[in-house]
Amino acid sequence: MRAFISVDMEGMPHIVSPEHLSLKRALYGEARKIMTRITKCVCEELHNNGFDEVLIADSHGPMVNLLVDELPDYTQVVRGFPRTTSMVSLIEECSVAVFLGYHAKFGTRRATMDHTYSGASIRYVKVNGIEVSELLLNSYVAGHYGIPVILVAGDEKLIEDDVKKYLPWTEYVILKRSIGRYSAVSRSIKAIESELRSKTKSACENMKTTRPLRTKYPVNLEIRLLNSAYADTAELIPGVMRLDALTIRYQARDIIEAYKVMELVTLSAAGTRAVISDLSSF
Repeated sequence: MRAFISVDMEGMPHIVSPEHLSLKRALYGEARKIMTRITKCVCEELHNNGFDEVLIADSHGPMVNLLVDELPDYTQVVRGFPRTTSMVSLIEECSVAVFLGYHAKFGTRRATMDHTYSGASIRYVKVNGIEVSELLLNSYVAGHYGIPVILVAGDEKLIEDDVKKYLPWTEYVILKRSIGRYSAVSRSIKAIESELRSKTKSACENMKTTRPLRTKYPVNLEIRLLNSAYADTAELIPGVMRLDALTIRYQARDIIEAYKVMELVTLSAAGTRAVISDLSSF
């Protein structure tokens, strides 16, 4: 059997500062070690419970964060950007999914570094009228392929707001309790590893009763952006409808098409920022 793990960074324990999150920042090395250690722990327990292979999607920022030489030899790592369905690329090759280091959606109170897919460009993403976090969006992609999410580990607010409501059959581990956007309480890594091993074992034992999460088709995708210029650019995409200054809508045949359009809207916003930045330098 083959398991899939998507690993993000903002929901990892002890990670609370922008200095943790990007390649040239002071605390990035610490964050990489935490992210890798948590991932390795879950990989080992999946392997102990019958999974011959684990496919890991490095899913934060530039998507080259994990210390790959510390991962077990039965793992493969999906790295780099851009890639189809981004955080869950190649999930269709696996039988179960695990999401680690996940965080709450944009605008969530007492949630560390809350955002939805792109903190620089997106206010919210709605799928069939439901405002989704990255967890919920990626769970819908897993469900499209009939794959259940058996374990989620991340920020407490994500567990309270999304896992308990939309994935009540899924095992979970709270990695930290946020005090504010840039502050949180985290247990020791050893204590977290102990719970992760226990919950991963339970998830494997109960995976036959865990259900895939699906949404209705066609998919009504709505994205509210942070800048009207981003909506101006997104409106150029064939099929995109402009609802107001900041909001666009697209009807997709399924969640995979919706995901690709969301990625394209995000990339167009990044391109717009780059162009405006270049113009302002003259």
